[in-house]
Amino acid sequence: MEIWINPACSKCRSAIGVLDAEGAEYTVRRYLEDVPTEDEIRTVLARLGLEPWDITRTQEAAAKELGLKDWPREDAARGRWIAALAAHPKLIQRPIITADDGTAVVG
Repeated sequence: MEIWINPACSKCRSAIGVLDAEGAEYTVRRYLEDVPTEDEIRTVLARLGLEPWDITRTQEAAAKELGLKDWPREDAARGRWIAALAAHPKLIQRPIITADDGTAVVG
């Protein structure tokens, strides 16, 4: 199991607390330092069953600078959204937990 976190995020710290209380074995990925590739983001999205705009923090300054609220939310724009998440990892909703059985959860 792997958990993508921002250590400054209270939800991330809370999720780690729950995992620890359950005795779960997991790896921590500080995704602001160890930035996921576009392929890794695609894989996580597939496991989540979500689209990139579903895991995008649209209130972040970078989202506003990029004008994400005006970007189309359709399959043709998917690559553009994924590229933005890879280039600006602070836009990725957190935490994201990926389990060894192929499932994943966000937030």
